[in-house]
Amino acid sequence: MFRRLRFLSFSLGVAAFVSSFQLAHAQAVDAGQPRRALIVETIDERKLTTLKGNTRHEANVDNDRGVVADHFLLEHMLLQLQRPPELEKALVQFIDELHDPNSPNFHKWLTPEQFGERFGLAQQDMDTITLWLQSHGLIVNLVYPSGMVIDFSGTAGQVRAAFHTEIHNLEVKGEKHIGNMGEPQIPAALAPAVLGVVSLHDFRPRAMHKMSRVSPEYTFAGPTYAVVPADLATIYNLNPLFSAGYSGQGQTIVVVENTNVFSTSDWNTFRSAFGLSGYTSGSFTTVHPAPPSGTNNCSNPGVVPPIDAEAILDAEWASAAAPSAAIEMASCADTTTTFGGLIAIQNLINASTQPPAIMSISYGQCETVNGAAANAAYNAAYQQAVTEGVSIFVASGDSGAAACDNSVAQATHGIGANAFASTPYNVAVGGTDFSDTYARTNSIYWNSTNTSTFGSAISYIPEIPWNDSCAGVLLANHLGYTTTHGPSSLCNDPFFGLALSTTVSGGGGPSGCATGTPSTSGVVSGTCQGWPKPSWQSVLGNPGDGVRDTPDVSLFGADGLWNHYYVFCWSNTAHGGKGCTGAPSGWSGAGGTSFSSPIMAGIQALVNQRTGARQGNPNPVYYQLAAAEYGSSGSSSCNSSLGNGVASSCIFYDVTLGDMDVDCKGSFNCFLDSSPEGVLSTSNNSYNPAYGTATGWDFATGIGTVNAANLVNNWPAAPPRFILSASPSSLTITQGANGTTTITITPENVFSGNVSLSASGLPSGV
Repeated sequence: MFRRLRFLSFSLGVAAFVSSFQLAHAQAVDAGQPRRALIVETIDERKLTTLKGNTRHEANVDNDRGVVADHFLLEHMLLQLQRPPELEKALVQFIDELHDPNSPNFHKWLTPEQFGERFGLAQQDMDTITLWLQSHGLIVNLVYPSGMVIDFSGTAGQVRAAFHTEIHNLEVKGEKHIGNMGEPQIPAALAPAVLGVVSLHDFRPRAMHKMSRVSPEYTFAGPTYAVVPADLATIYNLNPLFSAGYSGQGQTIVVVENTNVFSTSDWNTFRSAFGLSGYTSGSFTTVHPAPPSGTNNCSNPGVVPPIDAEAILDAEWASAAAPSAAIEMASCADTTTTFGGLIAIQNLINASTQPPAIMSISYGQCETVNGAAANAAYNAAYQQAVTEGVSIFVASGDSGAAACDNSVAQATHGIGANAFASTPYNVAVGGTDFSDTYARTNSIYWNSTNTSTFGSAISYIPEIPWNDSCAGVLLANHLGYTTTHGPSSLCNDPFFGLALSTTVSGGGGPSGCATGTPSTSGVVSGTCQGWPKPSWQSVLGNPGDGVRDTPDVSLFGADGLWNHYYVFCWSNTAHGGKGCTGAPSGWSGAGGTSFSSPIMAGIQALVNQRTGARQGNPNPVYYQLAAAEYGSSGSSSCNSSLGNGVASSCIFYDVTLGDMDVDCKGSFNCFLDSSPEGVLSTSNNSYNPAYGTATGWDFATGIGTVNAANLVNNWPAAPPRFILSASPSSLTITQGANGTTTITITPENVFSGNVSLSASGLPSGV
């Protein structure tokens, strides 16, 4: 006779919870059930289906320079798979439960193997796809434990035979590239399980930083205000945490890169120059994370200038926010076709050891250009990461709402979001500037002299969206223009307009083309659809648009237009770098949401340290706290424009002055108003700027910027609970024999209640 003991009820002194023993048992049963196979037909190479959203818009006849040789090697392409719809729904629900304190699944993180067993493709499907790749001579390097990604390599000729698309040489604006000229095709029988190839080209995402528009000046409190770690700690109230012993001890922050730093001594110099070397547990290491099995796809990239500037600023400023944390730079070389940063992420979240709890990514590409397959790849990777308790922070972008028009004079592709930041499973971090120069109140917020670590900020400083464009209302008004559109606007001034025509601005906007294929290259159109709005993105100001909106939070990220920028130490002088030696007037200055992201990651490390736990996606808590602060009408006492007059209790500072609107040309989300140059707008026929600030959440700054100490100290405590475990977890008892299971009750989160157990369903005599 076989019986499983079933515990029916638990009486707790504080609250009632389902035991983790029951949960673990239920998960084991789920994992033991065969997942539904998606590939049910015989593979017929004559019956093909097209994998849409897998071709770059640059792959066109104008840029075509002919087919590559058949023997041209394409290394470590990633085949992105897709789970059945009912399993995707179950995963989304499970992720919600992981972040719901009232759920028995709260913070019950998975391993990569558990994730694959529960939410990966059926082994039958994996075997079929692997054999199909090999039948075309392609090398299967590894199948990730997640059951969602296959790493494979092959020649251009083999790829053409398998995917029915040619790889051509391309020349784009004088740069040589390779890419597939048409959408890949696969046998229709495989289509239910295969989403696309990431990727069949060598176009790389962009680093989200901008070198300073002004020359650093030593006064640091004169005409130019350079932000250093001491200023950051003052402005965003990190000092009380540092004084209380919360500076990141025991925490690891991963910055994801596709290059090494030019010199590790730059990190040490940064910490020494700016007073961080006293936090002795802080460290910086570089790793090239290998996959859990198979062929190593993460090679040492070496120094890749000038992108190495991104790597060092990420490492330095993550350390500025959490000076006692271990900063780990995970770098993999780009392969012929694949961004090394994505390989690093996959290898970290699929490792045999638990991945670090926090990652920061300062790269991006707009959704329409990134393509459906790559969009799905980042979404799926972040999904897996949060089930393992990893918090993903991503720079929201440096082109306002025109993510497809990076650092150009005018936007021409309309409104678009950064694909790396627009998933529901990451924190999108936007950028602000300080408004003291605009308001002519510099002397109120900056000392005329510096401390020994070059700090000069006096208090919190009022903020506005980071915006360098002539289309920004504050810049236009500051220069005496009453309007930002029409013939008499700043952008259409023949002198000033030309000098200030740019899309450089803090990033934000609605997800518009996460899935589907645009009918107009680079423009949200055709079958494009955004990621659905996550359940937690509910707060005053957030629109009922049904899609994921970015950013979530913001921090200072400006590059100097209003005389504020960040300092970082980068000694690669051959490519424009400046080490922090000699007079500060010779040090590197820059801005960008690539600073905001690692800083916010550092602040999250302080949360994790204080709570003693990894948090997965912290957005549900951010929005919960913001909703409580803003209520139904906003918080007048937490309005950023109050500057040093904001309430001491604010967790978020609501930025309500200014916009991130940029100038544009063409007919996509561009209000021209009878002039050559227009402003990015949600309407072509009227002025609806994309986008302005508002009370509560807005596309320009999200829920605002943070008071770090208040965020950490108000982070909700995990509910008291207990863990029930049984050894063995089930018994097989022959009639007349004896059997024993030992039940262990382990309290968690200061649980101190009473536990009583009862059992039912037992056979007579037991």
